[in-house]
Amino acid sequence: MKLATLIDLPKITDPRGNLTVVTEGVEVPFSISRAYWVYDVPGGESRGGHAHKRLQQFVVALSGSFTVNLCDGKGNVESYHLNHPYQGLLIKNMVWRTIDDFSSGAVCLVLASDPFDEDDYIRNYEEYQLSQSESH
Repeated sequence: MKLATLIDLPKITDPRGNLTVVTEGVEVPFSISRAYWVYDVPGGESRGGHAHKRLQQFVVALSGSFTVNLCDGKGNVESYHLNHPYQGLLIKNMVWRTIDDFSSGAVCLVLASDPFDEDDYIRNYEEYQLSQSESH
């Protein structure tokens, strides 16, 4: 079972600079309720470290690069090195994620399917694993 899907986005090339666009319901298969970006991450730091019960995310490396590490709590692991602003990673709900190896100047854009809701987060990995074993 794939935990995420890497999606190539439209890239309009021009000598004056390139342009990439995402459209809700086309490249991003959910209604976008929230957008945020992570930047100025100190060397060696990790972001994420949680799963979402309902929320889906679409992650783009707007600048620089980073690695998105995913697992399902049952031994399936996937890693994606994002370094192109014309690619996005669609992450399903109930997938544990961390974002590591940020390059200097990296900017991580996240488009989210739902507004912020603390109750949607699972922040403890052991609790996450237990929820995954109970679901099957």
